[in-house]
Amino acid sequence: MILRLAADTVVLTHLLFILFVLGGGLLVLRWPKLVLLHLPAAAWGAAVEFLHLYCPLTPLENHLRQAAGQAGYEGGFVEHYLIPLIYPAGLTPHIQLWLGGVVLAINVPVYLWLLWRLVRR
Repeated sequence: MILRLAADTVVLTHLLFILFVLGGGLLVLRWPKLVLLHLPAAAWGAAVEFLHLYCPLTPLENHLRQAAGQAGYEGGFVEHYLIPLIYPAGLTPHIQLWLGGVVLAINVPVYLWLLWRLVRR
């Protein structure tokens, strides 16, 4: 039970990290010091997609699931609703490139605007 809960927590953390990578630039508009966390997170998120890297949270989650005696993602809210968002069916390298582009398309304009605002001062 504890190991399954730990694996579910890893999946939830993974989803929250993805959401932070995608939309964290908008949070930086409100809390500028958050840039120190968001820029590395966004760089990592883009690198994972562009370079087809394997996120270290995935093996951790799989290890916890196997230790809990689970073979796959069945049952429960987390497995049913969140995992398909993080691990969509049919994910290809081409789609990953597009996802990396989405990370950049959302965040680059925000940071360019922040930089423009900083230079203007």
